[in-house]
Amino acid sequence: MDEIFKVKMGVKAKDRITGFKGVVTARAEYLTGCRQYLVQPSAKDGEWKGGEWFDEDRLIDQKKKNDGGPQQNPAPIK
Repeated sequence: MDEIFKVKMGVKAKDRITGFKGVVTARAEYLTGCRQYLVQPSAKDGEWKGGEWFDEDRLIDQKKKNDGGPQQNPAPIK
């Protein structure tokens, strides 16, 4: 079942639009094909903060180095 979801459970993720960061703690797939993830922010000193749901394409896996945009390619070797 993991293969249908692009973002894995338990990874640190960031929303591209708002910058909201946290850990993916839940995910949902709807009949329309939309996939969403619940991102739970870090808590300090036992404080609980509510999570937020985000569409799959809005999330960036914080462990991956390349999250899109212009790429720097090494010079070709002749």
